[in-house]
Amino acid sequence: MVSGPVGLPAEPTVAVGAEPLAQVVRGGLVESVHLGHLVVLDAAGDVVVAVGDPEAVIWPRSSLKPLQALAMLRAGLDLPPAHLALATASHDGTDEHLAVVREILAAAGLGTSALANTPDLPLDPAAVLAWQRAGHGPASMTQNCSGKHAAMLTTCLAAGWPTDGYLDPTHPLQEAVRAVVADVAGPHAARHATVDGCGAPLFSTTLTGLARAFAHLVTAPAGSPEARVVAAMTSHPELVAGEHRDATQVMRAVPGAIAKDGADGVYAAALPGGAALAFKVLDGASRPRPAVLAEAVRLAGALQVPGVDAGALDRLAEVPVLGGGRPVGGVQAVFGPGSWPGDEEER
Repeated sequence: MVSGPVGLPAEPTVAVGAEPLAQVVRGGLVESVHLGHLVVLDAAGDVVVAVGDPEAVIWPRSSLKPLQALAMLRAGLDLPPAHLALATASHDGTDEHLAVVREILAAAGLGTSALANTPDLPLDPAAVLAWQRAGHGPASMTQNCSGKHAAMLTTCLAAGWPTDGYLDPTHPLQEAVRAVVADVAGPHAARHATVDGCGAPLFSTTLTGLARAFAHLVTAPAGSPEARVVAAMTSHPELVAGEHRDATQVMRAVPGAIAKDGADGVYAAALPGGAALAFKVLDGASRPRPAVLAEAVRLAGALQVPGVDAGALDRLAEVPVLGGGRPVGGVQAVFGPGSWPGDEEER
């Protein structure tokens, strides 16, 4: 039985109404299909593409981080752009990323022992190897959310809040985050709460609400906290994710765009001007994300953004399926014109 928040009707399972987002082709045959939900909004906020149920209620996972950073700025956080970019990050745990985490903590007079996020190894395979060769195991420092947690601790000091218990849902910091999510992600946002993988409170959104929140960020006036988040992400995309990650690639390919991945197949992005998108891969897989993301940003109008690197978006969409170590197929988005076999004439 599905149960909702006290006093509210139960939400339908996310599986209801899911439709194909991507197919996996091997040797000319469709081997697998990834279902899910997706929404693309134009600059006016109108839905221009809908796959599945755009109003599906989801856990946005780390796609929420730009909104958490916005809440921290509104509460008094003041970080330089590189540090703020890492506050929005699910970083790779490279030396570059860890150096910024240390800088954030040191500026606040804190050590790494103040971090309360779940210990883990770096995401980047080379960084994992180097970290373990140095004799280290899982640590809060190397977990991909450590930049956000360092910023949360710094926010507490700036606002005069205790750092102890900063992950408690009733802590003023987390109440401020919930208020911001409800403010910018629409009337159905933040009705549910749980705990994310890093230990921080996590608040629900609809896909449409998440897309509207990202649109709100990129259309906010210059000098606003929202604009500071966007400027940090767009000026330091390598800190938001990593050199080989899809979020970094999109932000480098489309000037002024922001993009943020989340665990379990979630993604949100917005283009300068306000077109935005969000999607959820139903099975939580990361495999189809690049192909789905590349097609969604095209449908949102990325190719009309001045300075766009269309070739980079094409390369992002190339997700090979290997056989014997060589490509024998690929992952393909299956929404938009010409996605299914026989639709070529519509292109």
